[in-house]
Amino acid sequence: MDLFLNGKTAVVTGASQGLGRAIALELAKEGVKVFATARNEELLASFKQEVLAVGGPEPVIFAQEFLAADAPKKIGAAAFESLGEIDILINNAGASQPVDVVAPEEEWEKGMTLGFTRQRQLAQQFLPRMMERKQGSVLNITGTTEPTQINVSAVSKAAIAVWSKGLSRSVGAYGVTVNCLQPGLLDTAQIRRLFPGDERRKFAEREISMKDFGEAQDVANMATFLVSPRARYVTGTVAVVDGGMRHYSF
Repeated sequence: MDLFLNGKTAVVTGASQGLGRAIALELAKEGVKVFATARNEELLASFKQEVLAVGGPEPVIFAQEFLAADAPKKIGAAAFESLGEIDILINNAGASQPVDVVAPEEEWEKGMTLGFTRQRQLAQQFLPRMMERKQGSVLNITGTTEPTQINVSAVSKAAIAVWSKGLSRSVGAYGVTVNCLQPGLLDTAQIRRLFPGDERRKFAEREISMKDFGEAQDVANMATFLVSPRARYVTGTVAVVDGGMRHYSF
C-alpha cells in the first residue's frame, strides 16, 4: 500500500536509538526527509548512515539536550531552516522515572518537563504553520495507563494524552491530525533487564495475547501509518500496539 509519504518532511525526537530510531528509519524508507534530533551525536551519525544505506533521503541530524529551556525553539528554527516546511512531528523523547511516595520536587519537575512540557512547546513551534497550510500530523508516543507504582513519566504521558485530545479538537478543522501511540512491552535491552532468564516467557504467556513481547518495528509500522495521508480521518485517538496485553475493554 502506498502511504503517500514520499517527499514529506518529519521531525522526530529521541531519534538516535530504540523506538524513535525505528520510527525515523521507517519514515525514511517511505521517502520522508527526516530531521532527527537527540542528545547523542555519535548515534545520530550512525542513524544517518543507516538511512543512506537503505536508500532513504539524506536525513538532517541535530544534537540537542531536550531538557534545555531553549530546546524547542532551537529545534524548531533548525528544522525550518533545513527542511522548509514540516509535515510531521513525532514526539518520542522521554524516560521512565519511578519515584517514592514523597519525592524531591526536582524529580517531578524534570520528569514533567521532559515528558510533557517540552513536547507541547515543540509542537507549538510547528502547529501555526501546519494550520496555515491546512495539513500536518502530530504523533505523541505515550505509555501504559496501568502503572504499577508512582512514575513521573506515566503522569506526564497521561497529560500528553489529554492535551492531545483537546488539541485535536482545536486543529482538526485545519486538516491537522493529532494522535497518541501506546507501545506495549518491546524486546529492548531495558526490558530484558527487567525480565531476566525465563521471566519474559512466563509473563508473556500469562499476560499477552500474542504470547511474546513486540519489536520496535511493530510500533514503527503503526506510527508511519498514523502520520500518513492514509490516516487523514484518524485524530484524537490513542492507538495501542501491545500484542493484546492491556486488560481494559475500551
